[in-house]
Amino acid sequence: MKKLTEEWLKAAKDDLDVIERIIKDDHLSHIVAFHAQQSLEKLFKAVIEEYGIESQKIHKLVTLYGKIEGFIGEEMDLQLLKTLDSLYIEARYPGELGLLPDGRPTQEDAKRFNAYACSAFEKISKSLG
Repeated sequence: MKKLTEEWLKAAKDDLDVIERIIKDDHLSHIVAFHAQQSLEKLFKAVIEEYGIESQKIHKLVTLYGKIEGFIGEEMDLQLLKTLDSLYIEARYPGELGLLPDGRPTQEDAKRFNAYACSAFEKISKSLG
């Protein structure tokens, strides 16, 4: 495995570690969503690095997944990726931003985002060696 691939994986794991520390705080559910998105983005970029896939600097999970889909042998939940993309930038700002159509992500949403990001991390990092 390339050194930079390892660094991307470590950075993805760091976001999961942050989630583990804050997931029980209901008022931080939008921050859990942000870190889940960040972990998946970094995980996808690890694959891009490892396989030398040409890519510009982008942050959209759906677009990144389209670049790596044939390399990971893992079908991702496109709807969940779209949901996390919609919360990515906005989750860091106050007000009505960073909300799902029905408002702030719930604790159940946060748990679902975390579980999905953790599962993807385990599967993809294992496939990378």
